[in-house]
Amino acid sequence: MTKKDIVLKISEDAQIKQIDVKRVVQMTLDLIVSALSHGETVELRNFGVFKVKSRRSRIGRNPKTGQTVPIPERKVVSFKVGMVMKKKVK
Repeated sequence: MTKKDIVLKISEDAQIKQIDVKRVVQMTLDLIVSALSHGETVELRNFGVFKVKSRRSRIGRNPKTGQTVPIPERKVVSFKVGMVMKKKVK
């Protein structure tokens, strides 16, 4: 399912113009990204929690040459599924 599919489904079900739904969906996604970029946690009750975690630096290996390569520390976004979603997906 794509963002466009979500917009179309909400638009049909709620009888709201697609352009308005698209704007709200995009604003929601932008707010989530903005909060995560500032190191905040985003919790959507019964859906899940988005959190920024740090991956520590490590030594990797180039698969072509076999040479060891240092991989720097970086931040990644993790998602933990909420209970309601976990039950429905089972």
